[in-house]
Amino acid sequence: MLKSRLLAAASALTLCALAFAHDNTKPDDAIEYRQGLMTVIGWNFGPLGAMVKGKHPFDAADFAKHSGRIANLSDQLLEGFTKGSDKGKTEAKSEIWANWDDFQSKAKDLDTQAKLLAEVAKANDEARDKEQFKKVAEACKACHDKYKKD
Repeated sequence: MLKSRLLAAASALTLCALAFAHDNTKPDDAIEYRQGLMTVIGWNFGPLGAMVKGKHPFDAADFAKHSGRIANLSDQLLEGFTKGSDKGKTEAKSEIWANWDDFQSKAKDLDTQAKLLAEVAKANDEARDKEQFKKVAEACKACHDKYKKD
């Protein structure tokens, strides 16, 4: 019983420390983090787009691999948009923080669509894969059009 209480307390302290560390993230670190995520998502998005557009032959296994990677990363994007990270070498518009609820909604829509893409891709149905990919692309575009500098 004492062990379980100690474990619970240690877990709580760890979570508090992580939350504190996250709240004190330096703006440049947050910018670097989100740019890294966007780079990796883009790296995986490119081959999917090429398959959807017919520039590369459709490969179901490759499509599923890249879709899964995007789905694994998409829920981490909001973590990179800490307060104060609108300054510096960033393409993020300051409107993100002024319209946080809308931005957060768009980011969550991307996450939802990306996770659906990963699920759809498991079925090896090219038409459905392409249809869901377009929904992910629309979710990306909705955010970029409003919140990314040109």
